[in-house]
Amino acid sequence: MSIYKINGAFFSVAICASAFLLSCNNSQSTKTMDTTSAKALDTLAFSKIIHGKKASSYEIRNEQMTVHFTNYGARIVGLWIADNEGRKPIDVVVGFKNIDDYLKSTESFFGATIGRYGNRIAGGKFTIDGIEYHIPLNNGPNALHGGSKGFHDVVWDAEQPDGKTLIFTYFSKDGEEGFPGNLSAKVTYTITENNELRIEYEATTDKKTPVNLTNHAFFNLNGEGSGEILNHSVQIFANKFNPVDSTLIPTGELLSVANTPLDFNSAKTIGERINADDEQLIFGNGYDHNYVLSGKKENKLRHAATVKGDKSGIKMDIFTQEPGMQFYSGNFMQGKNIFKNGSKDNFRTAFAMETQHFPDSPNQPSFPSTILNPGEKYRTISIYKFTTKK
Repeated sequence: MSIYKINGAFFSVAICASAFLLSCNNSQSTKTMDTTSAKALDTLAFSKIIHGKKASSYEIRNEQMTVHFTNYGARIVGLWIADNEGRKPIDVVVGFKNIDDYLKSTESFFGATIGRYGNRIAGGKFTIDGIEYHIPLNNGPNALHGGSKGFHDVVWDAEQPDGKTLIFTYFSKDGEEGFPGNLSAKVTYTITENNELRIEYEATTDKKTPVNLTNHAFFNLNGEGSGEILNHSVQIFANKFNPVDSTLIPTGELLSVANTPLDFNSAKTIGERINADDEQLIFGNGYDHNYVLSGKKENKLRHAATVKGDKSGIKMDIFTQEPGMQFYSGNFMQGKNIFKNGSKDNFRTAFAMETQHFPDSPNQPSFPSTILNPGEKYRTISIYKFTTKK
């Protein structure tokens, strides 16, 4: 049983026999996923009043792919895709089995929509039209992912127009976490017949404000709890990256990846050079850098990256309208939280690929602007496409 909020009212809908059944009986289907190994998620475990609003669980699906969400943080809880035999469901997005685990987690961002500003802002401050604004410092000397109570820590409104589409909306008041302007934000998740998870971000404001929305899903393409991600193959279509200082703030330069361990223009495993004696890897304790994307464009989206699970045969292609993508190799995972399948979030057992504008852009005039003006509409699309090796 899944609970949906549509036009302000909650409805309960039975979807097959379990929240995790990845295919219903369908006489038109030629091949459906084996559901016997799919685990049921207790949707009631995601029902809770948080900050005065009700958190719930949601689901979208096709015959080969199912994605679960909670409106707490407009976040992805899990994503199940068929393995290389096309049947056994593998959960490639790590997450928790109940809302309380998200609330007490030592890592706030698992699967969440990030805003108002994804990534870091130096010193937690920026200036617009001569006025200096201050964001709470929550990452050493810097503000990270919108501050202490960013979009990851609020309950969004939810609407589900059909079984393949889920819409989250949030109204961020002027001054929230120090940001100027009343901001209306909208995130639409859509699952396609090509096993794509399409994420569309939209926003409007009544004052100039920086906006940089992204999603912080942590992936392991071999499956949640399958161990380190170091043997995943990664290809990132970028000729340059943003070098950072010791606090992971960009220096303002755009450096070539050539002849550095950050060059993934040809496919390499994550672990191949992650321990190289390189200042950038030392600063990040691994990969935690924004790449300046240069991949081929198709239908106004640029091919950002391709990642392959070495055990599962699952491949993920990322396409985006954003100029950058942060590659994070799970360097600060500490084994302090328990995932849905009972495994711990151990060091480098998941990675993130966050499509975005560049970090600290409000303080870097040479970077593409992230300032949204009144009367303008922020709109950007990113796609995560999954295929399996046959």
